[in-house]
Amino acid sequence: MRSCVLPSRILSLLVLAALASGCGRGNDAPAASAAAPGGTRTAALAAAHADEAGADSDVQKRADAIAAQFPPIPVIVVPEILGVSPAQRALESAMAPVLDPIAGVSVSPARCGTDGVLLNDAGITSVDAQGNLSRNGDAGIFKIAADGSGSANYEGGLITINADGSGSINGDGRDEDGEGGALVRVEADGSGSYNGPAGVIALDGKGGGSWNGDSGLIRNNGDGSGTWNGPQGLVTINNDGSGRWNGPLGIVVVNGDGTGSIDTPAKPVKLPPLPKVAPAGRFPPLKKFAPPGAPCGYLITLNDRVLFDFDKADIRSDAAKVLDALAAALKDVRSTGMEVGGHTDAKGSDDYNQALSDRRAQAVVAALRERGAAQQATAKGYGEARPVAPNEIGGQDNPGGRQLNRRVEIFVRT
Repeated sequence: MRSCVLPSRILSLLVLAALASGCGRGNDAPAASAAAPGGTRTAALAAAHADEAGADSDVQKRADAIAAQFPPIPVIVVPEILGVSPAQRALESAMAPVLDPIAGVSVSPARCGTDGVLLNDAGITSVDAQGNLSRNGDAGIFKIAADGSGSANYEGGLITINADGSGSINGDGRDEDGEGGALVRVEADGSGSYNGPAGVIALDGKGGGSWNGDSGLIRNNGDGSGTWNGPQGLVTINNDGSGRWNGPLGIVVVNGDGTGSIDTPAKPVKLPPLPKVAPAGRFPPLKKFAPPGAPCGYLITLNDRVLFDFDKADIRSDAAKVLDALAAALKDVRSTGMEVGGHTDAKGSDDYNQALSDRRAQAVVAALRERGAAQQATAKGYGEARPVAPNEIGGQDNPGGRQLNRRVEIFVRT
């Protein structure tokens, strides 16, 4: 048998070709064996990436939940101090453990028109056809000139009004312990100050202001930004959609561009930009401080978060304290009628909001009756029809205003 000797260069090329193509049965096993370590590393990397992706997914889910709970900076609300009678002070005293203007539990005087319907707007009083009014009666002494200036000395305190709407109120509605009075000064441009039971409020008339009270310090810069240092921790919202929340859920940073971070050390997540802080209100001209019409009872307001979970009509178990105090107070109130009204913000359809407000009003009536109060009360839902604050400002969402609109009102007619 003749041997075939190949030139070394050709032999080398053939060997390389065989190794590259994997030809020949003898080459199969080594090729598979060589590939095995690389395949194991690939699988391990894939598993590691999957674990990392799963961890990232869990972090993002937490971030989404936190974003839904990011607290809006509360709206600075000028408290109603006029027309406060001993009966209202007694009602507030009975509800003292649960009264909280930030959470949305408050009592205010109610006024009705000549038709007996509850009025929502305000004005100090009406003037006669000649533009002058002077009245001395059980309600107090009123002297109003044709230009709108004048004075009112009555149970709510001493009011001095200038023609431009500026002036002062020395609220003398104190109880036997000396609590309850307030000093208010208002300028024609809507700026002013309030110092009373609700704390210290200052407004610049341009959308900025501060409120230092039992629920912390709120600062509104008037440009869409602000801060709140209170029971939820320290909340900062900037006018570019960024912000920071250092509270019970840890440190949350929102960059304003759809990104942010949570926890310590910081974990990057997706977080939507924050809505701008709605401008603070202005002090209304003093001629509008006392509502028109006649005193007809009291309005007890409960923000929806006091009683209900989001979008629900079942009263939360931890609302028992509020309902107990409310029922006990209502038992001592002499009334000729009582209506529990449910209200929503403007998100969602009219029909859905109407149905939700009906169910919530009925739930509150049922809970009060279980506690021996409000036996003759009626329940009515108003949906989004009676807002007390704008749901939007300049086409932008107003979370603080919407929160004020989501409420249950108990009108106690006296």
